[in-house]
Amino acid sequence: MQQLALSLLFFALYASFNVCAAHRAIQVAIDHAPPYSSVSNDGESSGLILDIISATAGTKYPIRPVPCPVSRCLRMLEQGEVDVMGGLLKTPQRQESMVFVEPPYMALSSSYVFYAKKGSNLSVMRFEDLYGKRIAVMRGAAYFERFDKDTKLNKVDVTSEQIALDLVLKERVDLAIGIEDTAEVAMKVLKQPISQLEKMHYRQTNVIYGYMAFSQDFAQTDAAHYIAEKMQEIARSKLLDKLIAPYSLPPIPNELMQ
Repeated sequence: MQQLALSLLFFALYASFNVCAAHRAIQVAIDHAPPYSSVSNDGESSGLILDIISATAGTKYPIRPVPCPVSRCLRMLEQGEVDVMGGLLKTPQRQESMVFVEPPYMALSSSYVFYAKKGSNLSVMRFEDLYGKRIAVMRGAAYFERFDKDTKLNKVDVTSEQIALDLVLKERVDLAIGIEDTAEVAMKVLKQPISQLEKMHYRQTNVIYGYMAFSQDFAQTDAAHYIAEKMQEIARSKLLDKLIAPYSLPPIPNELMQ
């Protein structure tokens, strides 16, 4: 009798665990990077990655936004403390600690550019001209390979692109790096004084892809497999293009569809 009772208790606990696991909210890391994602003063989150997760998870899986600075968001994703993050560049280092979901939902033919305060008399005509200048970068962000790997550059970590540009305007750094297309959209949304900034001549032009990524643990779950399959579906049906259009992003090229 005692063994039967223990067996029933084990079964009840096992069933309860599985029900909880099946209904556990998908935790989505959200950094404040308007207009693509934003966190209000009262902690309410919104943005494109939440739109995409809502479209792919539907009512099948609940969603819980987790506001965090971009560097903390990345660390939490790597450690499995959140399940999903968006807007990430795929790099070999990141592929060791997270799983990228195809296709990318940001596909930009754009340039990495450097902004200085207008009237600063700074000149950056080539990559080597960056040496000796204080360059604001977002902590944890990836840019282009040569820039990311160059340890001789004087990089000043900040928690957001907005702060990077504010530091340029206050002359606490010389330059800030950003993706030209997205940085200037963000400046307009944040009402930052673009007229007081000057783009340097040197730029690194790339095709830039921004992805949704899963933590390694979450990537093994039924929820992750479901969302990844739905991502393919909404890309092929062009629903993804409709979701990204309000954010001034171009349609996803057909060659990126699997």
